[in-house]
Amino acid sequence: MGVAAGSVLAKSLKHWEPGTAEMTRRVDPWPAEAFAGLIGAAPPPLGPGDPLPPMWHWFTLLDHPAQAAIGADGHPADGPFLPPVPGRRRMFAGGRLRLDAPIPVGADLSSRSSVAAVSVKSGRSGELAFVTVRHELAVDGTAVGIEEQDIVYRSQPDGAPAPQVPRPETGMPDPEGEWRLELATGPVLLFRFSALTYNAHRIHYDRDYATRAEGYPDLVVHGPLLALLALELPRVHAPGRPVRAFDYRLARPAFAPARIVAAGRPGGSAAELVAGAAGAASSLTAKAVWS
Repeated sequence: MGVAAGSVLAKSLKHWEPGTAEMTRRVDPWPAEAFAGLIGAAPPPLGPGDPLPPMWHWFTLLDHPAQAAIGADGHPADGPFLPPVPGRRRMFAGGRLRLDAPIPVGADLSSRSSVAAVSVKSGRSGELAFVTVRHELAVDGTAVGIEEQDIVYRSQPDGAPAPQVPRPETGMPDPEGEWRLELATGPVLLFRFSALTYNAHRIHYDRDYATRAEGYPDLVVHGPLLALLALELPRVHAPGRPVRAFDYRLARPAFAPARIVAAGRPGGSAAELVAGAAGAASSLTAKAVWS
């Protein structure tokens, strides 16, 4: 886990020693039912022993920091995976999931989390620190899979103006695909998803903060929500083929209010998936692989 020397971010990260974290939660059906209701989907079978759809473990493995530990942006001010970046700003960039066995309702789901990689790159808004967090998943003590999340951080010291993020150009055709899903997003839906995932990042529900403090043109649609909407396509259209691997990348944010369009092209043992605001370039590109 090396970081190139010389840049401001690299100097900040030079002596960073990330920690580890462990968590165990019982898989309860209520959050899954709540998410299905949020997106207007028929819930999957959620009796004892029924498998969760891929990535729906996000609604189970939730940390609950004390209110006093929350920073000005709504995220915890400190933690084992939060790099010591001055004026830290956070963006979700993508990830990967590998499942060797299902995660059943009613089981004890555990994770052991650590930082797998750190790098510093230059982007359109300046230097960016990429942190990959690795989660080793186990059910009732038996390993079932690995998830990795790529988080991007930039520095915005106090008093510095926020880089202005333009609203995406529109007028583009919707993505093509044999599978298709649409979801209208707005402040209420984003607030409900924030509550369901215990995510207090203010860019998703506080428009004044999102536009004035972080420079976005409007509320930001959650990256994980885009990933989950893409995964709805194989869940609905190929219910007999469980997804065992999922790779996704978030290239650009989507902003509310927007009609989110997810589309998929199945072929062989995998499906190519995209999701983003209607009329704009796709925010998420992904690949789901069946067992």
